Amino acid sequence: MIRLDRILLYVRNLDRTASFYVSHFGFSAHQVPGDRIIELVPADGGSRLMLHKAGKAQKIGQSTVKLVFNVEKVEDFCTSAEVEGLSFGPVHQADGYQFANAKDPDGNSIQVTSRPVHET
Repeated sequence: MIRLDRILLYVRNLDRTASFYVSHFGFSAHQVPGDRIIELVPADGGSRLMLHKAGKAQKIGQSTVKLVFNVEKVEDFCTSAEVEGLSFGPVHQADGYQFANAKDPDGNSIQVTSRPVHET
């Protein structure tokens, strides 16, 4: 099963942005100790927002959204996608999960990941 379950936002100030979504939209904020990402969980289900610190060269409001699709096996998915004409970059190993990045036809960033969903 493939589903869109997370949207990664690159932001300048993680805490300020997390507070905004918690205060105004009812998300709850979760961060695993040592993780660079704050995961915002919606109160009533739906896609989660993942906040990641933007690099100095990134222009906020332009290339700051990445659609993240959860898959069971990142390498298998990337191999199958290549056959269908979608090329992903290298598969990266993180703490207990893998991910790979690509672009959609309009140049929007997308990612496939096996990062576990942390339930509240």
